[in-house]
Amino acid sequence: MTLVYSTDVGRVCPGCGQPIAQCICKAKARPAGDGIVRVSRETAGRKGKGVTLIKGLPLDDEALVALAKQLKAACGSGGTVKDGVVEIQGDHLDKVMVWLKARPEGWTIKRAGG
Repeated sequence: MTLVYSTDVGRVCPGCGQPIAQCICKAKARPAGDGIVRVSRETAGRKGKGVTLIKGLPLDDEALVALAKQLKAACGSGGTVKDGVVEIQGDHLDKVMVWLKARPEGWTIKRAGG
């Protein structure tokens, strides 16, 4: 069994065992994906609080954090990036869909779930 989190250093790279900020192998646990960005809403495991999830963005970790910051500002809400998935607090499905479709990258955006 590999260590993935430590209370001393936080998240740990599963490849080299170093803290994520000091990772020497730069292990990419994220699969390549199918080229479709999926936007969905989820409440499971969040005590009824809804979040908007954006999965399948073909970006590296630094670009994901920058995109999440822009999305949070556009939605006027908080959020985070976890394991390649951008989470925006609240139900901002329509706003996120419009915002992503307006981007010049030309990603295929789909609504996932309900």
